[in-house]
Amino acid sequence: MVLEVALIDVIPGREEEFAAAYAEGHKTLHGTPGCRSVRMTRGVESPSRFVLLVEWDTVAAHEENFRATDRYVTWRDLIGPFFAAPPVVEHFTDVPA
Repeated sequence: MVLEVALIDVIPGREEEFAAAYAEGHKTLHGTPGCRSVRMTRGVESPSRFVLLVEWDTVAAHEENFRATDRYVTWRDLIGPFFAAPPVVEHFTDVPA
């Protein structure tokens, strides 16, 4: 399993619209083969900053089943207009305890 972490800065004053767009697009992302879970969080100290957390079976599942498909186009068309800057996206794996 890999965790996709996307830091998203939203145009100030457009946060509620962004949250509504995320709610609308959630099923598009979550329904992607290889997607295990999707969660969006919002900054307390920085309310225009959001963090998207997506668990994927593999990085390939993210890139091939989502990023390379119309699902991504639909998703980006919904949430993209609210970005203050391009999101920073990275993948992470768990560190054993």
